[in-house]
Amino acid sequence: MKNYSFKELLLMAFMASILTVVIIGPFSGVMFTSASISDFFQKIPFLNELFGTKQATSTPQSLNLKPSSEVYKPTNYESQIIDAVKTASPAVVAITISKNVPIIERCPYNPFSNLPPEFQQFFGQNLQFYQPCQKGTKLQEVGGGSGFIISADGLILTNKHVVQDPAAEYTVFTNDGKKYSAKVLARDPNIDIAVIKISASNLPTIKLGDSDLIQVGQTAIAIGNALGEFRNTVNVGVVSGLSRNITASGGGGFVETIYDVIQTDASINPGNSGGPLLNSRGEVMGINTAIAQNAQSIGFAIPINQVKEIISNALAGKP
Repeated sequence: MKNYSFKELLLMAFMASILTVVIIGPFSGVMFTSASISDFFQKIPFLNELFGTKQATSTPQSLNLKPSSEVYKPTNYESQIIDAVKTASPAVVAITISKNVPIIERCPYNPFSNLPPEFQQFFGQNLQFYQPCQKGTKLQEVGGGSGFIISADGLILTNKHVVQDPAAEYTVFTNDGKKYSAKVLARDPNIDIAVIKISASNLPTIKLGDSDLIQVGQTAIAIGNALGEFRNTVNVGVVSGLSRNITASGGGGFVETIYDVIQTDASINPGNSGGPLLNSRGEVMGINTAIAQNAQSIGFAIPINQVKEIISNALAGKP
């Protein structure tokens, strides 16, 4: 028969008592869990020391909240977009449209002035009536668009619907913040394109691409005067489709069917009309022209190859 040490005998006696509790516990409403048994050992110092139970301790983790000293490096794709925008944006302009609008005020009037004197006495002399009346006119900004410089001496390409009103005045803001009065040189009768001119020299120009080489899925970058307020806003997407035919409408009853346009999901907002649609090299693929109403991320641009003849005539001084 094996001789047990005092420590082993004490352990067996204690485990027998625990087994008794486990068996009886369910009938007496008492339940022990592994956690409670472990706690029991730890709360009795001599048992904890005798059987070597130790409470696990956790080491708190420290958070590194210091900003990274590593300089962020754009990806190759991001670098292409950044370089394209840097190349093209100096030649992108904002166009504001201003018109003389009536100044309306409240003017007093007497609706009974045409009545015979004997009847006017019944309506009193102190009654005050007012009606709207015009007190002259004032020049006010009524809209905006975009364009891009195609010659260093100030020729700018834009949409016809941006500069369609012969009674309006047009002002160009270049990328460096300078302001110029603009004159409309030509409005194409067949396509939504116009050429305007500002008096300046040594202006940055934009490079024209080849829209016949465009492929669905390639990067498309739209730059323009978004909402007529946020100049040189950049939006990036892809070419979503080619050879679309659309009917575009705008203010002043402008309606025109445009054929073989580029579809893109690069966001084109009101005010972007006339701005360039670029490829990833910063070359103009098209002129942003229209957006689909009641839809998201469906915009259209006129392919640049459709207007190169217009540009050549403008550069040659032809109407």
